[in-house]
Amino acid sequence: MHSQAITATYPRTIAISKGLQLFAAFLLGSALIYGAGFSHIPAVHNAAHDVRHSADFPCH
Repeated sequence: MHSQAITATYPRTIAISKGLQLFAAFLLGSALIYGAGFSHIPAVHNAAHDVRHSADFPCH
């Protein structure tokens, strides 16, 4: 009976874990893009700008 309880909660645990991982990746990516895009250091800003153009993403 103990193994049935573990198997029943396992898929829900995986779903929660995947959701948290996706949310954390989104937050990290957003922070990196925002930080690089609005950086006052010209080299960082220009690198972000060049990556956007190389990915065919219009920025202005």
